[in-house]
Amino acid sequence: MAEETKAAEAPAYDIVKILNALPHRYPLLLVDKVLTLEIGEEIRAVKAVSFNEQFFQGHFPGRPIMPGVLQIEALAQAAAILAIETLELAGSGKLVYFMAIEEAKFRAPVEPGCLLELNVGFVQKRARVCKFWGKASVDGKVTCEVQFTAMVADPPA
Repeated sequence: MAEETKAAEAPAYDIVKILNALPHRYPLLLVDKVLTLEIGEEIRAVKAVSFNEQFFQGHFPGRPIMPGVLQIEALAQAAAILAIETLELAGSGKLVYFMAIEEAKFRAPVEPGCLLELNVGFVQKRARVCKFWGKASVDGKVTCEVQFTAMVADPPA
């Protein structure tokens, strides 16, 4: 029975696999580790928020806070990993692009030194367009909630 459970689980996603799945690189790579990935359903990932992040230089000096739009971007990157695994796009060269951001709500500031947990799941999935729900949190406290739509497409020529 344990072997059946292992076969149903998605492969572990460390930083090397994240770099292979996403085209993003520093300073815009915002997923450090995937904790769980349930293909076709949802993903739990983490962004380690460090004081060394470039955006903290100007947002805001003396009171560094991670911009809300970057929280949404981190959720979208986790969603891209979920879509790549679910739609079996690994190695295809396809990219996952934002189409819409809806119902974004920011509940609490995200500061340096925390682990931002990223929870994302499908609302609707099709071959080329997917809708997701996303929730970011720190120590169980929700910092951001959003719904967004993304499309799967070929990279620009």
